[in-house]
Amino acid sequence: MRFGLVAVCGLSVGLMVAGTAMAAGPKYTYPIKTSSGADGGKVTFTNAKGGVKVKIELKNIPFGDHGVHIHQNAVCDAPDFKGAGGHFNPDGKKHGYMSDMGHHNGDLPKSVSVGEDHNGEATFVITSISLDPAAPNSIFANGGTSLVVHEKADDEKTDPSGNSGNRIACAVITK
Repeated sequence: MRFGLVAVCGLSVGLMVAGTAMAAGPKYTYPIKTSSGADGGKVTFTNAKGGVKVKIELKNIPFGDHGVHIHQNAVCDAPDFKGAGGHFNPDGKKHGYMSDMGHHNGDLPKSVSVGEDHNGEATFVITSISLDPAAPNSIFANGGTSLVVHEKADDEKTDPSGNSGNRIACAVITK
């Protein structure tokens, strides 16, 4: 009897874990490339309670803090990545989480810190974007978007890009 109870409890826990994993939905991972074409890391998007979880893993990026934003076009044309366009902003807001007028949909709440080993990582839950292709704030709408890494930290207030400098790495985001 005791073994049966343990087996049933174990099965219940296993089903709860599997159900939780399934509830998260699909995971979308994209490679980040530097302006020279080197591996710059990856970005992963998954549904999360209240928004979209964005996990950024940078490598081969210069030491320091770097503004990272979702841009409006699914284009990463090295070396300057200008084809990515401006920040993803279907809501028509101003730049930065410190803006009194709201922030761009593609703004992230802080910069990503890269260590002396040229690696950095950050995870955010963003409520201003969606993974539903039919939603107006979907990162997949209109052919997709891109994730751009800038050379300097984002000051979170200066429109349009937080004084974050040139674009040094990029990932194309499409479904």
